[in-house]
Amino acid sequence: MGTDTVSIWPRMEPFLLGVLQVAPSTKLSMHYLRKMSAYVRTRDGCFPVLSWPMWRHIACGKLQLPEDLAWLYFETFDLLNGHSPEERLEWAECLSQCSSKSELDQQRNKLSVDTLQFLLFLYIQQLNRVSLRASLIGEGWPNRTRSPSPSDREAKTSMQNKNWDDQAHLVFVQSHLAEVLELLVDPAQLTHSGQTSKDCQIPLEVVRSLDLLLEGSSCHNRTSVQPVHRLLNKDPLQSQAGFSALSRCFTLQKLLSCVQHCLTLNPFGMSACLRSGRKLAWDQQAEGPMKRAKIARNTHAAPHGSKIILMSQVIKQTLAKTSDKLVGSNVKIHRCSGAFIYLLSPLRSVTVDKCHDCTVLLGAVETSVHLHRCQNVQLVCVTARVIASASSCCTIHALTPTRPLLLPGNTDITLAPFHTFYPSLEDHMASVGLAVVPNVWDQPLLLGSEGFMGPDPSCYRLLPPTEFHMLVVPFQMEGDTCEVPGGLPAQYQASLEEKHRRIQKWQKTVMEAQLNKEQRLQFKELVEVKFHKWLLETGRRELDSLIPPAVTVMNHCE
Repeated sequence: MGTDTVSIWPRMEPFLLGVLQVAPSTKLSMHYLRKMSAYVRTRDGCFPVLSWPMWRHIACGKLQLPEDLAWLYFETFDLLNGHSPEERLEWAECLSQCSSKSELDQQRNKLSVDTLQFLLFLYIQQLNRVSLRASLIGEGWPNRTRSPSPSDREAKTSMQNKNWDDQAHLVFVQSHLAEVLELLVDPAQLTHSGQTSKDCQIPLEVVRSLDLLLEGSSCHNRTSVQPVHRLLNKDPLQSQAGFSALSRCFTLQKLLSCVQHCLTLNPFGMSACLRSGRKLAWDQQAEGPMKRAKIARNTHAAPHGSKIILMSQVIKQTLAKTSDKLVGSNVKIHRCSGAFIYLLSPLRSVTVDKCHDCTVLLGAVETSVHLHRCQNVQLVCVTARVIASASSCCTIHALTPTRPLLLPGNTDITLAPFHTFYPSLEDHMASVGLAVVPNVWDQPLLLGSEGFMGPDPSCYRLLPPTEFHMLVVPFQMEGDTCEVPGGLPAQYQASLEEKHRRIQKWQKTVMEAQLNKEQRLQFKELVEVKFHKWLLETGRRELDSLIPPAVTVMNHCE
């Protein structure tokens, strides 16, 4: 039995959810990560786990990164660590009790991450680099005064992100596996020039860090996906990777050769989903434009973290789903227009890409929702993080415990409070560990290339309370949620109450007008004309598509 019976592939989640969709800082180049690898092994609180205070010291004091960016990397990595919903809710409760920055810092200081996996996480931020050529290398830590200036490559990178591209993930790992393994080597084994030698050894415990990036299976048992260290620790790969039972270490060169030989495309990635995924059935697929829609899934076979649902080219339709098939899936909504899409189940992540003139309402999303290259889209979501890049004239109604991340290329983005509910929303939030507080939808973080303020602060605004209105989910479902979780901010609630008072006053005026029968008919016709004109200009397609053969009920997919 040879290595051909085993396949190893890049895991989807670190690249999809962990890599920031912006050109990375040059201060995360291999040169500085080598120095960080040596540094952490000599300081308390750095190895084998890295505490937030020590990462902040390294990032801000040594690498000269802004503290907000340092926390963004740390928080993003922690988000991938697979905390249970109960742990997430407990953390949210701790944060909600913080009334000052010092109290918030005290809570953050309790956090720590796996040091070597965090190094690998920082390294793969290079995925979206415009050019992967080595950065200019200087002596020592980065110079305090050397700050890169913004450039056009910010927008270019934003338009070319590879987070969903499993082929790009494979090429990246194939091209950079040697450097990935080098980061795991104890610096004491490196030569005076800082290079690895043929005799370098990597302990099995250290190889476990590769589980962040790689997984695999035996070719005769594709359904049994295992972390890469388990595959390497048993035949047929154990001997091929140079494992010594006496030292419980792998030889670096043999390990590199073995993994490279076994690398293949992720069998649960987007490419496989497009090629052989199952169609996702919709109970009310209309004739005409709906025939163009392409909806596929791999949820019947993929392991946790690799479930994908692709919805593409949904044109001028209303689609609504709640289903076990959606739960825990990474959803990509692609090239849709004039559509109203309701996905009301607990989801892992959602990307809305190249859509225009759409409304997208999501159930609780465990990790992130990314609005990318969209125009005139209304996004409504409860999520751990919301991201917008290269989008224009979009409105984001969010309930989120982390600051909305605005990347390069955005114009005319409106941030607004979450303004709807459906009966099972709070149950879905609890199932993925999302609470109603903290909620920082109105505190965006503007990030450009190199981790500096890139987007113009004028690229966004907060929705004025006078423009605020509620969104009603027009479907029957089971559940106990009967109001917006956590309620509305005071100024928005006051605005709604004022509008309600005006409506009551208008109704009272009509009643007191004492119109005769002919006047009432004239008044009714006038109101209907104005109403139909408004429907044509704003939302008639949505209302038309909600007219069912019988009663409108929330659809369940097969």
